[in-house]
Amino acid sequence: MKKRLRKKLHKAEFKELGFELQFDLPDSTMSQEDYLDFCLRFLKEAIEENDLLCGGGIGAGGRLMIVRRSRGSATEEQRTIVVNWLNNEPLVQNVRVSDFRDAWYGPKSLDYSDIFMH
Repeated sequence: MKKRLRKKLHKAEFKELGFELQFDLPDSTMSQEDYLDFCLRFLKEAIEENDLLCGGGIGAGGRLMIVRRSRGSATEEQRTIVVNWLNNEPLVQNVRVSDFRDAWYGPKSLDYSDIFMH
């Protein structure tokens, strides 16, 4: 595959890495206003202020894929910042984060055994 095509398809040396994140919130005791406030703060303080984007669901059983907003891979420093932000939130429980994985093509299977607790 030619370099131009590898770059366009985010393959080989142009692969971009991100990480998956899961955490629990106390859904039964959380008001809708508290939930929306948490989501907005999380997106602004942990994601956007660290040049990241996320996709997925927040809450029970939700998974988030976190990637770098600009070209390139998310860094260990960015992952640590997001995990620390969540660990400092009193509402958040059971933070789980994956190893870095291909942000464009992801895992071939649905085996999430590499997600570990923080």
